[in-house]
Amino acid sequence: TRCSYPIEFIPNVIEEGYVRTHPKNVIFLTCDASGVMPPIARLTPEQAQYHFISGYTSKIAGTEIGLGIEPQITFSACFGGPFMVRHPFDYSEMLKQRLLKHNATVWLVNTGWVGGRFGVGKRISIRHTRNLLNAALDGKLDKIKFRKDKLFGYEVPMSCPDVPEDVLYPENSWGNKDEYWKKYDALAARFIENFKLFENGCSKEVIAASPKRL
Repeated sequence: TRCSYPIEFIPNVIEEGYVRTHPKNVIFLTCDASGVMPPIARLTPEQAQYHFISGYTSKIAGTEIGLGIEPQITFSACFGGPFMVRHPFDYSEMLKQRLLKHNATVWLVNTGWVGGRFGVGKRISIRHTRNLLNAALDGKLDKIKFRKDKLFGYEVPMSCPDVPEDVLYPENSWGNKDEYWKKYDALAARFIENFKLFENGCSKEVIAASPKRL
């Protein structure tokens, strides 16, 4: 059960602790157990809507009752599907309006695997994730060149202080690049199939932010 209420309902609230400004950076977290997504990507407003509606991540053992050892790919609209009473596009439009109004940047941060899927590769180092986040929040990535992802179209930094190149270019950390692209294409297919549930009711701009197949 979840509910919301005015903060004034809480006794002894310190007003100085209120956050009265809007964020300049918004972080979407995902855990890609297939080991193909980059550790961080910059999204356009429409891509932000697409990934917000998709709500992709991997369920990891220990996070839910009944999960086995192998992670499970899952999509949960707006990262909280069961609690959304309206079409997910409506919520994504609210998000987009605020992003544009306050000139905020959306980052998709992947804390999953690198060098291969679960069981082959390894989890992305917390230190590397922290360095990427700090660079994004401090504006350091604004001075870095970006590359456009071949399938998803989002922008990935080509370098970052204290982050190895094979983390930023996940295909380079795989022993077999053909296998990497096969797995990445399969993930894109899962995104496309899932989004069919929401296409009726979404704008053409958001639908166009869908990944491409090889």
